[in-house]
Amino acid sequence: MKQKVKQLTCKTSPLSFTERISRLTVFVRGWVNYYKFANMSTKLKELDTWVRSRLRYCIWKHWKKPNKRMRSYIRLGISQGQAYAWSRSRMGGWATALSPILKTTITVERLLKRGYLSFSAQYQMSFRSIPKDIQLKLSFV
Repeated sequence: MKQKVKQLTCKTSPLSFTERISRLTVFVRGWVNYYKFANMSTKLKELDTWVRSRLRYCIWKHWKKPNKRMRSYIRLGISQGQAYAWSRSRMGGWATALSPILKTTITVERLLKRGYLSFSAQYQMSFRSIPKDIQLKLSFV
């Protein structure tokens, strides 16, 4: 499953961010609905964190040059001096995606606005679609 997510969020694939999100949403809906009877809410939260980092990495990689990164940070609300320092960071892409640099600028709310559907949100929606009597039986198994 992680291999498929890696394939969908590959930084070198020539997809727009919107298309990448829509393909990821289709995969999330199908995968979670297939495994909706399993008790996996904590695993899905960990997976969501990893997928969001992958998406932040794709965005950071799409910015390519330091000047573009600086303009993008400023557009996201970072001060000019801080944006200059962060855009010239020597950290690699994955380290930047895991650092507070991108976690504070590309927040979960911004990703949700762009159409990101998390695994845990889809799990909650699909779990509610199960009838109450079956939910009770599954919770005590």
